Amino acid sequence: MLIMLTHANHLYSDRKQVRKMQPYPPLQTLIAAALLRRDGHRVVFFDCTFDRDFISTMDVYQPDVVAVCEDNFNFLTKMCLLENRELAFEIAAAARVRGIPAIVNSSDSTNNPQAYLAAGFDRVILGELEGTLSELCRKWQSKPPQIEYDPARTVVDLDELPMPAWDLVDMDAYRRAWMDAHGYFSLNLTASRGCPYRCNWCAKPVHGNAYRQHSPDRVAAEMECVQELFAPDQLWFTDDIFGLSGKWTREFAACVERRGARIPFRMQSRCDLMTRPTVEALERAGCIEVWMGAESGSQRILNAMEKGIRVDQIAEARENLRRHGIRAGLFLQFGYQGEEWDDIEKTIRMVRDVRPDDIGVSVSYPMPNTRFHQIVQAEIGRQANWRDSADLVMMYQGAFPTEFYRALADALHAEVRGGGEPASVASAWEKVEQLRCACC
Repeated sequence: MLIMLTHANHLYSDRKQVRKMQPYPPLQTLIAAALLRRDGHRVVFFDCTFDRDFISTMDVYQPDVVAVCEDNFNFLTKMCLLENRELAFEIAAAARVRGIPAIVNSSDSTNNPQAYLAAGFDRVILGELEGTLSELCRKWQSKPPQIEYDPARTVVDLDELPMPAWDLVDMDAYRRAWMDAHGYFSLNLTASRGCPYRCNWCAKPVHGNAYRQHSPDRVAAEMECVQELFAPDQLWFTDDIFGLSGKWTREFAACVERRGARIPFRMQSRCDLMTRPTVEALERAGCIEVWMGAESGSQRILNAMEKGIRVDQIAEARENLRRHGIRAGLFLQFGYQGEEWDDIEKTIRMVRDVRPDDIGVSVSYPMPNTRFHQIVQAEIGRQANWRDSADLVMMYQGAFPTEFYRALADALHAEVRGGGEPASVASAWEKVEQLRCACC
C-alpha cells in the first residue's frame, strides 16, 4: 500500500508556540513511518508543523490510506487542543471527498472516538499505535467506520521498534527555526513510554500507567545516529519521566561515554528521583537541564493531587542539580480544586526560596478519564478543551477567575526569568493583588 502519514500539530495555530519557536519533528509519526516501511509499504509523509497544504500531497500521490498519527510524545498533543482537533477533521474531510480511507491515533481521538468517526475517519486506533496500525495496513478491508483497539498489540520490547524515519523530515526547516530564534539547534528523542505515578489530574490515554524503557545502549545509539546525521547542539528527551531507575541512568551514562555520543540534553523527571547518584550520572551523560513537576508549594494541595512528593524534596532536588551545574525548571499548577490564596502564597514563597532557573505555569486542566475530571465534571461548561496552549482558561469554578491566574503566571514569569525592569515586575504583582482583592 501507499500510505500518507501526517499529524495535526500546526505550529502557527498556537500563539504560545509561535512565541517560543521550539518546533520538534513528530517522533511518533516518524516511528510509524519506519515501521510501515519495514512491513513493505510505501510511505509519503506530510509534515503539518510549518505547512497546512496537505491537500496537494493527497492529490499528487493519491495514497491508498491517509493516517493522522499524532506525536504521542509531544505534550501539546496530550493537551487535546481544539486547533489540533479541527485540523485533523479537515484532513479527514479532504480524504473522504477523494474517496481515501483515513485512520487517526491521538490522545484526543482516544478520548473522543465517536467525534472523530463522525468527522470522517474510517478507523480510530485507541491506545498505543504501532501494532494496530501495522495490522490494519497489512490486512486492510473496507468496513464501516469503527474503533480499533487490542491491548495485546501493545509494544512490549521498545528496542524491537525501528528508529524514526529521519530521512522523511525537512530538517533544514527545523534547524532554521531554531537558529533564527535561539542561535542553536535542538532535536528530540525518546527513551521511554508512560509514567507509573498516579497524579490524579494527569491523563494517560495512550500509554496508561505502564512504564517501559529502551535499553540504555539503544538510546545512546540513537544519540550517536542523530549526531552523525544532523549534529544538533542540544537534545530534548520527550519522556514523561526520563531515567526512572537510577541503575538505568548510570548504565546510560556509561553507554554514552563508550560511544562518544555525549550531546547536551534537557529532560523531565520528578524531584524525588533527583538523588545525588542519579544527578551525577545525568551530568556524565550530558544533561544540562531538568524539568520537574513541583506543581505547588502547599503540601495540602500536593496531597490532594496525590502527587506523592513533599515540598522539601523540591528544594533538595534543586540543590542536587545546582551542585552539578544542571539547570532546574519547575512546572507549577494553580487553581486546583480547594486551593486558596494561602496555598498560592506558599507556592510563590517556595519559588522564591528554591530559585529555579525557569518555570512553566499552568492552571489545573481536567482531562477525561482522570479522577480530577470526575471530581470537577459537574462544573465544566460547554468548552471542555483549550483552543491552544496559551489559553490558560479555568474550565471549572476555581477560587479565582481566569484573568487572575493569567496575571499570576505573568508576574511569576517576569520575576523568575528576569530581564524586566523592577518597576514592571512590581506592576505585574500589583495587578495580581488588584484582581485578588476584587474577588474578596
